[in-house]
Amino acid sequence: MDVQSGESPIAQAIAQALVEGFNKHYRIFRETSRRAKELYEAALWQKQLDAVRERVQFYDDRVDETVQRLHDEFDADSLDDSTWQQVKLQFIGMLINHRQPELAETFFNSVTTKILHRSYFNNDYLFARPAISTEYIESYPPVYSSYYPRDRGLRATVRRIVEDFDWQRSFEDLDRDVDFVLRAARAHLGEWPAMEVNCQIQVLYSAFYRNKTAYIIGKTVNGYQESPFAIAVRHNERGLLHLDALILDPWRISVLFSLSRAYFLVDMEVPSGYVQFLRSIMPNKPRSELYTMLGLGKQGKTMFFRDLVSHLRHSNDQFIIAPGIRGLVMLVFTLPSFPYVFKIIKDVFGASKNMDRATVKRKYLMVKHVDRVGRMADTLEFSYAALPLARFHPELLEELRTLAPSSFEIDGDKVIIKHLYIERRMIPLNLHLEKASEPELEEAVKEYGNAIRELAIANIFPGDMLWKNFGVTRYGRVVFYDYDEIEYMTDMNFRKIPPAPYEEMEMSGEPWYSAGPMDVFPEEFATFLLGVPRVRKAFLKHHRDLLAPKFWQEAQRRIREGYVEDFFPYPVELRFCKLFPPAAGAASS
Repeated sequence: MDVQSGESPIAQAIAQALVEGFNKHYRIFRETSRRAKELYEAALWQKQLDAVRERVQFYDDRVDETVQRLHDEFDADSLDDSTWQQVKLQFIGMLINHRQPELAETFFNSVTTKILHRSYFNNDYLFARPAISTEYIESYPPVYSSYYPRDRGLRATVRRIVEDFDWQRSFEDLDRDVDFVLRAARAHLGEWPAMEVNCQIQVLYSAFYRNKTAYIIGKTVNGYQESPFAIAVRHNERGLLHLDALILDPWRISVLFSLSRAYFLVDMEVPSGYVQFLRSIMPNKPRSELYTMLGLGKQGKTMFFRDLVSHLRHSNDQFIIAPGIRGLVMLVFTLPSFPYVFKIIKDVFGASKNMDRATVKRKYLMVKHVDRVGRMADTLEFSYAALPLARFHPELLEELRTLAPSSFEIDGDKVIIKHLYIERRMIPLNLHLEKASEPELEEAVKEYGNAIRELAIANIFPGDMLWKNFGVTRYGRVVFYDYDEIEYMTDMNFRKIPPAPYEEMEMSGEPWYSAGPMDVFPEEFATFLLGVPRVRKAFLKHHRDLLAPKFWQEAQRRIREGYVEDFFPYPVELRFCKLFPPAAGAASS
């Protein structure tokens, strides 16, 4: 067979099967994303959360289906090297006019790495870098729409932008809300700039749905100035729509796309176009994170690893053991020049950890299936990740050999890590508290308690609530990142410590009450959390109720009744109901 001729019927058939497998995946993915609009309009919040959770599994299901098809129809294990080369060439040809070529290439890699031995992973059979450009792919509907306020006037243009999303629920008072948008924008700008000849407002065609909010994402273009914006659209108490807030600070828009939050549901024919637009308003946000937040987690992982490999080529520092208190379950290391931490499950856990490796994996997967409400770091999970041996500090290699020998191997000049988690690096909360001033400490402790509250309301019990298991982001937000003991709130039994039968037993230091594996006594939290006096003072000031069962039991009750809480990824001060109270709104109209 001539590899260069392109004439291999079996290679063409395999390539076609791969394209069909990906197309099925993306068709189902889009159907779920498109249904988000209907669920939002119907206020079916729990079903929307379920859709985000179920969508996580779609990709792996389609990959497994395609792998099985290649085995059944083509005896994939027996194919020779030249056939695989032909498959890749044929596959590239089939993507010339494809709307999601970069996703299809990643799907190709996912399928073939389940068939080929890993020694093939870095050779010509895989897409180590994109083969098909994603620039200027035509889309219908278009990626974004352009509006020209010089023609219609600014007020009419803003109203038209909202109306074009064609939500079937009525607005409570859209004219009032448009007025709020203009007043908030004017206050932010100080004064309206003159409209240049190119003045336009560009808006992404699909709304971004998450929790109980739809977001209109766009930017204004005026002369040489481009300014991003996001408009939050919500239901009021009577089920009518209203514009809730206008977000104009680029960093606040970036926070909307934080990996500590649930993924968006967005209907996209050309996802690369959406990522390119989002990058134009958030240039410091990696494309890998944007793909992930759009629900395309596998593509996010692919691009992240390409970024890591590129960074390693252009740096020379070494992987080292992460600073801070060593974990009982995870071995954590970092590359100082790269803003992430790398986590490996140890072979032997600390004595207090009664679990196994499978349980830890299940807990980390659980994080993908819940609304992280801005309080849980997202995690990238890799199998057989190859990293350069020369970049590992000897102390780290010794730690790996001692604590996780079954989780890695050295193959030539590579360290092959068999199972790896990667998270955004944060300052551990315990280290932050040690150096914090009194005001900084109080704010951090307040944030810590708020994180625990919001996780509980979202049906997550952190389990191990030690300060070292939380981190502080660059915006001062406290986020949880150690998941080996998390549980659903509804699975827990929150109890009050019963009185001791007699005083001497209470003074003995030994418990006089029995406890099941899912029993929790909030009164005990103070013992291991509040040993430092100034920390105790701040915690009791803001979160004393977390030390009693009532808060936890009430949160459980609301979850079991099906109530989905409101979580705002923007400050309450930006909400129009706070900026423009009803009396002021009525007077202005």
